[in-house]
Amino acid sequence: MKAVRYHSYGDSDVLVYEEADRPVAGPGQVVVRVAGTAFNPVDASIRAGLLQQVFPVVFPHVPNYDVAGVITEVGEGVSGWSVRDAVVAFLPMTEPGAAAEYAAAPAEALAAAPGTVELADAAALPSAGLTAWQSLFEHTGLKTGQSVLINGAGGAVGGYAVQLAKRAGATVTATASARSHDRVHSYGADRIVDYTATPVLQAVAGQRFDVVLNLVPTSPEETARLVGLVADGGAFVNTIPPGPEDAGREVRTLQVFVRSDVAQLAELVARVDAGDLKIEVAERLPLAELAAVHDQAAAGRLPGRTILTPA
Repeated sequence: MKAVRYHSYGDSDVLVYEEADRPVAGPGQVVVRVAGTAFNPVDASIRAGLLQQVFPVVFPHVPNYDVAGVITEVGEGVSGWSVRDAVVAFLPMTEPGAAAEYAAAPAEALAAAPGTVELADAAALPSAGLTAWQSLFEHTGLKTGQSVLINGAGGAVGGYAVQLAKRAGATVTATASARSHDRVHSYGADRIVDYTATPVLQAVAGQRFDVVLNLVPTSPEETARLVGLVADGGAFVNTIPPGPEDAGREVRTLQVFVRSDVAQLAELVARVDAGDLKIEVAERLPLAELAAVHDQAAAGRLPGRTILTPA
């Protein structure tokens, strides 16, 4: 089969589109014929060797941990799944991934794919959707009537977070550039702050939020100012380490590290099929162009969520 692999840590040029052995389903696993896999910025950090202590990989390594596809083989001990089932999964980040024509996946990570979107596009859902869900509901317990500021709503996680928070009955203020304004507005945001025109702290001066969800890299000083926007007793949730220190005022400061949860993923899929959650894909590219996608991401030129599809 064809796969993108890297044989050592390094820049994007270590990514090689090459022949590789097709995986075999071990006990508790299935093999998925990949329809699509989503690029995530963490993929690039792992490739560069910046996360070796957290996500060590064995070379040669196949990147990409979000996958959508069709089961072609079922391993020993697997029940509830059959050949030809369409599935999505958030794969273990240190195991061989989905930047290939076929990928092995733990059966316990699988959820049925949504039936209302292109199967390849469904790969945009697992890790980003789970990050948004866990940030809002598992860590902060967002409730109807609360206010939330989503800093970085134009990204994949931010888009899901706006939709989920709005469906939960929250009042949503979102930061996004003019390029993302219409899309974020379509998600239901009550107010959108164009951070490229007006700094968010200036735009929301005098306002406090029950929850502030930060999805973008910030300096310690910027983080502290964002924490200052949280109402007494509220929560500040950060998805990019390091997190802030104790903020006082009974404000909870939380660092989110997304994990695979099939029950939550199945709920997200159900919302997609019910029309309550949109999956947005900016572009689909051939898998062979994954190195170029890494370069575009490093230069800040990706137009949005990018799906890679095998030939």
